[in-house]
Amino acid sequence: MSDSLFFLSIVIAGFFLIYGIQCLRSPFMKEEFHRYGMGDGLRKLTGISQLVGAGGLLAGLYISILGFLSACGLCLMMVVAFSTRLRVRDSLNQTLPSFFFLLLNGYLAYKYLILVLNDL
Repeated sequence: MSDSLFFLSIVIAGFFLIYGIQCLRSPFMKEEFHRYGMGDGLRKLTGISQLVGAGGLLAGLYISILGFLSACGLCLMMVVAFSTRLRVRDSLNQTLPSFFFLLLNGYLAYKYLILVLNDL
């Protein structure tokens, strides 16, 4: 595993750990999900999914297939987040982080896929 893949996995996992905790605990996130037209159950599911995805990225440092699956899951989550931001007509500043993390997780998924295929 390259140093850049290791570093990027750690950094992205850290961000999603923070986002997951905020999603579960922050009153601001409760208001945001209400603004998106999404219920409390979906907010909790999103937070838990972010925590699981972050854990999967960390586990992927040792088991490549877990990193691949987690990066794919987080990438899909960011597709939904990005499309939601577009649907509610958020500003560019509000929308760009989801697009940025979509690209980063897509890149991670690609790099982990190469590792998985090399392990076969």
